[in-house]
Amino acid sequence: MKLTVRIWRQAGPKADGKLVAYPVDDVSPDMSFLELLDVLNQDLIAAGEEPVAFDHDCREGICGSCGVVINGQAHGPERTTSCQLHLRSFSDGDTIDVEPWRAKGFPIIKDLVVDRSALDRIVQAGGYITAPTGSAPDAHATPVPKPSADLAFDNATCIGCGACVAACPNGSAMLFTAAKVTHLSLLPQGEPERAQRVLDMVDTMDDEGFGGCTNTGECVGSCPKGIPFASIATLNREFLKASRTRR
Repeated sequence: MKLTVRIWRQAGPKADGKLVAYPVDDVSPDMSFLELLDVLNQDLIAAGEEPVAFDHDCREGICGSCGVVINGQAHGPERTTSCQLHLRSFSDGDTIDVEPWRAKGFPIIKDLVVDRSALDRIVQAGGYITAPTGSAPDAHATPVPKPSADLAFDNATCIGCGACVAACPNGSAMLFTAAKVTHLSLLPQGEPERAQRVLDMVDTMDDEGFGGCTNTGECVGSCPKGIPFASIATLNREFLKASRTRR
């Protein structure tokens, strides 16, 4: 395949950025999108040019590091992570636009790399449980109904990639926060901090500059792990209940 990639190049947080076009020849349709960027960077380094900065780690769709906007879609045309997107999703001769996540809560560091530590601070605000030390409890000491366990697991699959924020026209982190709140609110282990958790996490989400949710649903459509839209409703219910007894 021969492709043209137009990549957002920005030297630093305060520098002006622009899309720069690069031809990439002789790539396999079985290569991942990140391998395409690897090939491009090898060519740039060989030519004495600055390689494209982009985030990546496991390349197995687990860590959530590799998020970029491809042709206007978070992670690209397939519902998967950028590292699991293959070039067979494109056609020979295509021009592909590659940009970083666009959100106030995700300031650009360089090129395609953004600072997503705001998501970490939301989790730090309340995404934990009180766990007594000592030996491990018996497996069935605290029974959990299977529907609750299944739904908690569905929400626990969130990898914090930020695609929901990038896809949202408001730059909202509601789906991410909802996944963390819903996961722990369904389990007895999360009960002690239940009310304070949702208050603290929503307050932190707002303080980090993320926009409000208007239920457009773009977040769900872009989520590579399929976090359900109903989780946002769960977050709203948890927040309303907790607000009645807000400190």
